[in-house]
Amino acid sequence: MRQFPLEMHGMAPGRVVEWRLRSTAGPEPAAETEGRRASFNQDKHFTVAEESRGADDPVASWLAVTFEVSEDLDEEAMTRALLAFVRRHEVLRCEFRRLAGELACEPIPPAELALAVHPVASFDSAPELVGFLSERFQRSIDTLAWPLFTMGAVLRPGSATVYLAFDHIVCDGLSMPIVVQEVQDAYEALRRGEQPDEQPAPSYLDFAEEQRRRYLSFGAGDARLGYWKDFIARGGGEFFPRFPLELGVEPGLMYPIVNEASPLLDAAETEVFDKACREAGGKAFMGVLAAVAVCLRDAGGPGVYRGFMPVSERGRSGWSQSVGWFVNTMPIEFDASPGRGFAEVVAGVRAGFGAMMDHIDVPFVRAWELLAPAEFAARSWPYPVNFFSYIDMRKCPGAERHADWRPASHVWSARANGVCSWFQRDAEGLHMNSIYVDTPAARHTMAAFQEALRRTVTEIARHGSFGRPIGLAAPRGPVGAALGVSGYGYAARG
Repeated sequence: MRQFPLEMHGMAPGRVVEWRLRSTAGPEPAAETEGRRASFNQDKHFTVAEESRGADDPVASWLAVTFEVSEDLDEEAMTRALLAFVRRHEVLRCEFRRLAGELACEPIPPAELALAVHPVASFDSAPELVGFLSERFQRSIDTLAWPLFTMGAVLRPGSATVYLAFDHIVCDGLSMPIVVQEVQDAYEALRRGEQPDEQPAPSYLDFAEEQRRRYLSFGAGDARLGYWKDFIARGGGEFFPRFPLELGVEPGLMYPIVNEASPLLDAAETEVFDKACREAGGKAFMGVLAAVAVCLRDAGGPGVYRGFMPVSERGRSGWSQSVGWFVNTMPIEFDASPGRGFAEVVAGVRAGFGAMMDHIDVPFVRAWELLAPAEFAARSWPYPVNFFSYIDMRKCPGAERHADWRPASHVWSARANGVCSWFQRDAEGLHMNSIYVDTPAARHTMAAFQEALRRTVTEIARHGSFGRPIGLAAPRGPVGAALGVSGYGYAARG
């Protein structure tokens, strides 16, 4: 399972159907009760949506997952499987509304939900189908309106592609494999004449409640913010670590995006790379981050790597099978100065990661609000930010069936003012997906950076070292040629 633009999917055309969710309780005035409280992540996300809508400058994005059914789809069984999935996860049943200034969650009781399948359209070509789905996701997912996701399938004789697309307010990247496993397990159980699991999963709303209880009342002087304050001080007083390469953006402006993905290593190369990282005293993600830091440095960036890294909070208290936004974004810093070998930089990554994890409990949104209130009031990060994400999809729920289900995840955003890169490892190797501003400078920078990174991780796999400095010289030929060095490349305009 890997993450790449929906336009790269190569989805075969067919007949599109959608499952539409509704409450059977009927229209009733919203009760003025306290209800449940949204998480810090959800509150900030919803606030940005409210403010951008009020300014007639809507912020739009979605996360989606697709997977395959290798038979004629049993629409009744899939309907029941999807309904069981939605009923299990309280956050998917939530309506969000402002109440006394705070964001409240009102879950719809599971028994009051109904789901029905509806025909939508038929397509004879893959590009028309994917274009339709992309537009459909954009139009049907609204942070300010329930339901906060859409479900459907592309039906063909002997096969089907099932899709679910979500607003970020109800899920994160690690929710996607959970979605696939639960829906497929329920569907296969129903096809065998068995009942799917409808027991409630541990609720993200409980996680949010615990987090708010611990951190809503603490202030800027709290000792638990010491790690953040030290990081900010070492960065010259800036809360956000800057992306160090030229992207050609103007302050305060947002741009259309490029959304692209490419392979870095195949399966065999990734195994050798993993071994080299372990011999250096680290893990594969540490080796990838070390390579990223050295490539940025060789392109003119600083010798000390400073960036943001999202970290899952699922494992702490039993939410490993729950859908929700269980992500904390934390700063990480380590030395990647010239002259330091691979093992030395990996040791720095390991130490930096350990220090970061010692302070993982402090929610990013609260640190942002307390330590950078001016930037917190804005609707976006103030400038291009250095951001690194890594997921080993082989360790996700249901990974043992991924060869059968062929799942993929997809992200999209209407606009950006910087760059975000996600790295995934799966059974087929190591892959990279980036969303960045669509400017000539950014296209040049990112194409050359990806080529340099691919060469660097290959050098690590072969020799356990960075090799000679590569730098980000002008790529050979057009940008597309640099992206296609290892087999394929794609750039999708947002």
